[in-house]
Amino acid sequence: MSIIITGASRGLGAAITKIFATQHTPTTFLLCARNAEQLANFAKQLQLQYPDHIFNTYAANLANIQEAQAFAAWCLGFGTPKILVNNAGSYVPGNVHNEPAENLSGMISTNLYSCYYVTQGIVESMKAAKKGHIINISSIAGQDAYNGGGSYSVSKFAMTGFSKNLRSELMPHQVKVTTVYPGAAFTDAWAGSGIPEDRIMQAADVAAMVFAVTQLSLQACVEEIVMRPVLGDL
Repeated sequence: MSIIITGASRGLGAAITKIFATQHTPTTFLLCARNAEQLANFAKQLQLQYPDHIFNTYAANLANIQEAQAFAAWCLGFGTPKILVNNAGSYVPGNVHNEPAENLSGMISTNLYSCYYVTQGIVESMKAAKKGHIINISSIAGQDAYNGGGSYSVSKFAMTGFSKNLRSELMPHQVKVTTVYPGAAFTDAWAGSGIPEDRIMQAADVAAMVFAVTQLSLQACVEEIVMRPVLGDL
């Protein structure tokens, strides 16, 4: 069994990788991130802690279409994956009316094209096998507009549309699609922000929900998960 996780070396991606590594079924992890050294060190630590699994790494900038397609092709060399977690992404604050023009292309490339082209490269194998689960890590910014969201929010709304269309298209092929909309979760992005760690969710909270939806019967598909801090959005 293989699991693909993008943006795997830190934040939500690292938390998701770790929780899947706690399962007992021997698994081949196909992990992708931009920073090759950081990714390799993360995989080495995991291999020592969870020797029953295999942790393979592939450094790539998935905002680049060719690199995303090459990564997908590499993954298929390990067979049809059971799970694809599209987590790669980034955040640049701004407002649509006055942010730099390059914000939009950057956010669309990083947050939409990355999952779009990796999914395109993987999904035919899942359709042929009539099984598989694609999990897209979006954001509450893909459901609600807010000041400072700008092109980031636009890109996440686009990801929402991508996920909804994908779910509809893959339903007859028995391939599941789940979209996760997390609110603020404590990752490196919040370090030094001055926000108390106990004010927002833990990355492990989001990971636990991602893991949970993969444990259901073949007949059940959780289409959307919305998570927010107990005290609400910041």
